[in-house]
Amino acid sequence: MYTASQKRKENIAEYLLYMWQIEDLIRANDLDLDKIKANIINKHKLSPEQQREMAGWYESLIDMMRRENVEKSGHLQLNKNTVLQLTDLHLQLLKSPKYPQYSAEFYKTLPFIVELRAKQGDNKLGEIETGFTALYGSLLMRLQGKEVSAETQKALTQIARFIALLAHYYNLDQNDKLWDDQ
Repeated sequence: MYTASQKRKENIAEYLLYMWQIEDLIRANDLDLDKIKANIINKHKLSPEQQREMAGWYESLIDMMRRENVEKSGHLQLNKNTVLQLTDLHLQLLKSPKYPQYSAEFYKTLPFIVELRAKQGDNKLGEIETGFTALYGSLLMRLQGKEVSAETQKALTQIARFIALLAHYYNLDQNDKLWDDQ
């Protein structure tokens, strides 16, 4: 909860990946608040008030996951909305003559995204969500101690650079500094 709030302010990409991880942690604990308290909340050095707040946050996420039918897989609407916001910004940046470096970075990244889609056989995801899915998969592989091929690492490095640029522009946009002199 505290980490999510901080990440949302500082880096939207890290926030989204963190929230996807939280969804998976909730699933790993069978959407059971008592298990989450034992396995997650109690592991932090928090005051009783902070523990209650964190438990309430997890409880609300569990409730949302149940209402939105994402208990087994998928993402909460609040996380989908973040992807939509980033996608909207992405499209605005591509159209803008003010940010040619953004378009250049995207077109360097696009072949990797297309290749990932082909490997996954999933053309339903947009470019931005595909990029995040790749980064999240990479995070999971690292956590599991799995090796990543040099070719895959090259793709992930480019995708990460592109997503970082998008996150930077998102931050500027949130602070009304992106379209200043346009």
